[in-house]
Amino acid sequence: MSIVLLATGVLLVHLATVLLVLRRMRPRGDAGVIGTPRVTLLRPVCGLDPFDAETLASSFVQDYPGYEVIFCAQRPDDPVIPVVQRLIAAHPDVPARLMVGHDAVTQNPKLNNVWKGWHAARHDWICMTDSNLLLPRTYLASVVAGWRAGTGLVSAPPVGIRPQGWGGHLECAVLNGNQARWQLAADSLGHGFAQGKTLFFNRPLIESAGGLRALGRLIAEDAAATHVIRELGLKVRLTPMPFAQPVGHRSLRQVWDRQLRWSRVRRDGFPLLYTLELLNSPLPLALVLGLAGFGLAVPVFLTLWYAAELHLIRRAGWPASWRDALALPLRDAMQPALWLATWRRRGFTWRGTTMDEAPARP
Repeated sequence: MSIVLLATGVLLVHLATVLLVLRRMRPRGDAGVIGTPRVTLLRPVCGLDPFDAETLASSFVQDYPGYEVIFCAQRPDDPVIPVVQRLIAAHPDVPARLMVGHDAVTQNPKLNNVWKGWHAARHDWICMTDSNLLLPRTYLASVVAGWRAGTGLVSAPPVGIRPQGWGGHLECAVLNGNQARWQLAADSLGHGFAQGKTLFFNRPLIESAGGLRALGRLIAEDAAATHVIRELGLKVRLTPMPFAQPVGHRSLRQVWDRQLRWSRVRRDGFPLLYTLELLNSPLPLALVLGLAGFGLAVPVFLTLWYAAELHLIRRAGWPASWRDALALPLRDAMQPALWLATWRRRGFTWRGTTMDEAPARP
């Protein structure tokens, strides 16, 4: 009977996360407390991805009264540089520049890339945004409005759109119904976690806590940022809903490698929470229920689990084709193997840089 109670408890938690995210879709009257300060949109670029021309172009169409854009590249021969230069030339009405150079100040290559832009920014409100995020016109306004009393950082998880092939649909299943759901639900309960796709900072505040070097003390800047902000007695807050990342084609191996990388980031940044991630998949519990003689409960358990998630996905407007539906149990079959593989070793390789150890936290 204990396994039935465990399965029931885990299912109720799953349903609660769905309800919390559905609640965020209602119109909200709350606004931020900082007005509309001038903002620097800081976008690190590295290599050329299929959607770069579109995602980077979205930097220039923000319905926001005053902002600049700084693109940061590490090498002058990076193939994305001509794309950035053409976009800057095509939008002379938006203050924008490209900065090239490498500052080896942390063990995190992304922070090393944006170091020059961070210090050259004309404005103290800085939104660090990954190059593969497709920004709606309301992006900066939404991020700025997310800064309320007691905030130290505004962030947002990505959701996958435009998947191609089974790997693309699997990636969306992980990003959308799983990771975004959990992050948004946690924020609804007042326990937001930073996600590196969007990091909206007040530069003097971060500098008072050690600056970008402090964000480099763990192998991922978002995990480090969450710790830094909480140590300041402030909260990480998320925008009401996520922003889209075009996924395109992904091989199953690419999805595995990518999710293993970020799984190790979560383990190193939040080890206690990570131990509970094994319960994030319903399939092991369904298997144990069947083996324990509660086979009739298995279809009810799985139907409630996936019906709730599919309802959320459709209401949110995320990819919801039949392939996306079938990708959900495929994702959940992968999760236990991913959890076990995560404990085999530390670190990962990201864009050619091996990040084996998390720097010691002071």
